[in-house]
Amino acid sequence: MKIGDTAAHTFAVSDEIVRGFAELTGDRNPVHLDDEFAQSTRFGRRIAHGMIAASQISAAIGNTVPGPGTIYLSQSLQFLAPVFVGDMVTTRVTVISIKEGKPIATLETVCENQRGEVVLQGEAVVLFPQEIKG
Repeated sequence: MKIGDTAAHTFAVSDEIVRGFAELTGDRNPVHLDDEFAQSTRFGRRIAHGMIAASQISAAIGNTVPGPGTIYLSQSLQFLAPVFVGDMVTTRVTVISIKEGKPIATLETVCENQRGEVVLQGEAVVLFPQEIKG
């Protein structure tokens, strides 16, 4: 692993994912689940839970960069735009620093929709397995 290493993953935000997330977390806010209610909001239609996109950051970190065995130490998140049911979201994590002498890395984390709009951004600090260090 080295500074600049990047992983990207694109996923579709489906009605099934939103409803499953609501069941898993207990967050049944009608802006996520009820078309009629959501039409009356500033968004005009249903939006996905923001943490659905954030969860894909976790998947990229644990599966690809840095990879298996990596543990979150912290994550900052800024939710910049809504994610709608039916959107395609690309999650990207990029190594921006590695702590000298320690298996700790800081990653830039970004999620964009199919229109290229950044919907979420932040930074993650992770503890990675020593055998991953490049």
